[in-house]
Amino acid sequence: MNDLESFGLFFEDFAVRDLRVYADSMGGVVKHYRDNAGLECDAMVHLEDGRWGGIEIKLGGDDLINDGAESLKRLRDKIVEKSDEKAPSFLLVLTAVGGAYKREDGVYVAPINLLRP
Repeated sequence: MNDLESFGLFFEDFAVRDLRVYADSMGGVVKHYRDNAGLECDAMVHLEDGRWGGIEIKLGGDDLINDGAESLKRLRDKIVEKSDEKAPSFLLVLTAVGGAYKREDGVYVAPINLLRP
């Protein structure tokens, strides 16, 4: 608990592992995204039928959740505007703790313990 940065990195790795298990059960894959402008996404879930969603993984807290949501919206706008890609089926800030809700901007926030395949 004295090193939240390291703990956050461990949490992100475990969350991606769980997301891969869930995506695999639906015939999907999970990838990390980073472009040459520094825009990144912790996990992008791609399903065989072309649907996709972006996930930012944060321990929690309003500031981190807001940062994650803003990053996801920038990613969505860039991908949809500059390619033939469909809009994402969802954008999610995945947290360690807290409640689940949909923000006014359409980004979902949910704790990892609510994930189900």
